[in-house]
Amino acid sequence: MLTRRDFLASTAATGLTIGAGHAAMGPNDKFDLLIKGGDVLDPSQSLLGKRDIGIRRGIIEAVEADIAEARAERVLPANGKLVTPGLIDLHSHVYPYGSAIGIPADELVAHQCTTTCVSAGDAGANNFAAFRRHIVAQTRTRLYAFVHIANVGLTPFPVAELYNIDFAQVDACAKTIAENSDIALGAKVRMSENVIAKHGTEPLKRAILACERAGTGAKIMCHIGGVETKELMSQILDLLRPGDVLTHAYSGFPNMAGVFTNIVQDGQLLPAAKAAKQRGVIFDVGHGGGSFDYTVAEVAIAQGCPPDTISSDIHVFSGNSPGMPYLTNVMSKFMGLGFSLEQVVTMATATPAKIINRQAKHGTLQVGAPGDVSIMELVEGPVSFVDTRNNRREGRAQLKPVAVVTAGVAFGRPYGSPFAVR
Repeated sequence: MLTRRDFLASTAATGLTIGAGHAAMGPNDKFDLLIKGGDVLDPSQSLLGKRDIGIRRGIIEAVEADIAEARAERVLPANGKLVTPGLIDLHSHVYPYGSAIGIPADELVAHQCTTTCVSAGDAGANNFAAFRRHIVAQTRTRLYAFVHIANVGLTPFPVAELYNIDFAQVDACAKTIAENSDIALGAKVRMSENVIAKHGTEPLKRAILACERAGTGAKIMCHIGGVETKELMSQILDLLRPGDVLTHAYSGFPNMAGVFTNIVQDGQLLPAAKAAKQRGVIFDVGHGGGSFDYTVAEVAIAQGCPPDTISSDIHVFSGNSPGMPYLTNVMSKFMGLGFSLEQVVTMATATPAKIINRQAKHGTLQVGAPGDVSIMELVEGPVSFVDTRNNRREGRAQLKPVAVVTAGVAFGRPYGSPFAVR
């Protein structure tokens, strides 16, 4: 007998979409939108070359070398521009009015070319319903979330949410994840000393237990940076399961005594970090305003822990910091570290799409996928970048946002009639 828990777990594992489907195009039908003449890069299909993309009723219907403009109601010229699957920001703060640091996701589109954002623990069990009803339901950007193990989420920021461990309510978090399994990916926990005080591994253990009790295949997103002790950092890494996300992986933020306790210590990658990577823990950038250090990243990458996903950790404070952690800018920083354009696009499309795994064909331009497309300009030439600890590095190119299409409708003018976007 298939229980509700079994059904939810299988849904999460397969990206099942109930009631999906749309009518095939007839010979006289037109695309609603044609993205014309772009240089398409879709790592999910190993596709690189000039292609036209035809979208109808929110779905990609054709990716071809040449589609006549007469076959489309609207044409979006992309000559000389880079066209990719819609960028996915796995770590962002997009709960305005409910989280103390949230930004409206749709306001980020012009700055980082995102079609999908994941709220990284903005809401806990006590305020997740408001996030779902009043933010997700009214936002064109696709939104998913990690539910904070603290039932208050990030509402009290900058006051620490887990100094009082009683806020970490396992059953409430598990129930919230399970009841919102279409958008809730798992549990978020911040393990910095200035967040959890002297509670050691207890907050992480509670978050893992909440994921297990939810019965949906839920994942952990674990924030590090300024962990209390070096020993605790290794214990955190040892607890993370395959598929869990280690965010701020390259943080150089010190603990409250000014000691560096992150995955690189004394110029060496922690053995526990390499072991975590090898068993399938996801290493996420989560740049933010204080959580990306070139000197940590360079050592970790060289010693076996490159990033799996690139994310911004964009919020009202980080967005005004010198590091400028908008997603396209963070991708550009990693090109400066030697990663190819295809690799950084993969880390912001296909790989985070697998982690979300709630809708078939996220992070791809395959026919039948949602019509989510990012259009950027790859500007070649010297560029200077700074991390969150004032280390400067020179880059060779920079990605700049040009346009975004979500569910087949371009942000901004010209508007369609009726204005019936998701």
